[in-house]
Amino acid sequence: MSNQPEPWLRGTHGEVPATIRAVIHALELAKEDIERWCAPLSDEALNARPAGMAPVAFHVRHIVRSLDRLLTYAEGRQLSEEQMAELRTELDMQTTHVELFAEFRRGMDDAIGRVRAFAGSDLDQHRGVGRKGLPTSVGGLLVHCADHTQRHTGQAVTTAKIAGSGMT
Repeated sequence: MSNQPEPWLRGTHGEVPATIRAVIHALELAKEDIERWCAPLSDEALNARPAGMAPVAFHVRHIVRSLDRLLTYAEGRQLSEEQMAELRTELDMQTTHVELFAEFRRGMDDAIGRVRAFAGSDLDQHRGVGRKGLPTSVGGLLVHCADHTQRHTGQAVTTAKIAGSGMT
């Protein structure tokens, strides 16, 4: 366990506005928690479905892929065919530790950089989500990035504790 306080208490990213900073801190905390609790798991434990729950691998993969989708909308773009194909395979795929954590680390670093790029942006600017263009804002999407990531991190950590204990 780290002796360091959580990212939001480290005094980092002072050069970006508070909302952007809070989102970055939430993503950093998620990255640290996934590394601490999920990275030590075997391939078998990462893909286990204790009590029928979604596997740790799903949550880890879903975190970075959903961040990519949410940030695409925040950037004012629609999802690509590749993003749509990845969405359809999030729960179906078996994965190895090496593949999963390479995607996770790359995706989290990319997401943090993309969030940082919104510093100075109008967070009230309208954005549409999905084919229906459901109404939100840049700020709403960024805050949801933090919220959604933390939700799946909690689920991944809880499942990791069960799968890693041999109770599957």
